[in-house]
Amino acid sequence: MTERDYLGEFEHMIVLALLRLEDHAYGVTVRQEIEFRTGREVSIGAVYATLARLESKGYVRSRNGDPTPERGGRSKRFFRVTAKGLNAVNRTQRALQSMIQGLDLAGSYS
Repeated sequence: MTERDYLGEFEHMIVLALLRLEDHAYGVTVRQEIEFRTGREVSIGAVYATLARLESKGYVRSRNGDPTPERGGRSKRFFRVTAKGLNAVNRTQRALQSMIQGLDLAGSYS
């Protein structure tokens, strides 16, 4: 990762949701967490596509849980943030804080 690699907005939300959910983070719970916290509707396809992209970048890793009868014997795929992913979220947070610093966001802009 270079100093110029940052997470995109949705990637950022996904990683933050994974951090909040800890051991309970899989596609559906990630989607629910983002929708609950942001009020933004999220497609499950967008969640899984982003998780796959984050995994290919090494920011998250996945593992399969045990199969469950409720899922017809299929297992859930759980996700966790890696050290590289935590560095990316921290770098992105610092960049956003730097951009916000000194702005009067309560002011009116035209």
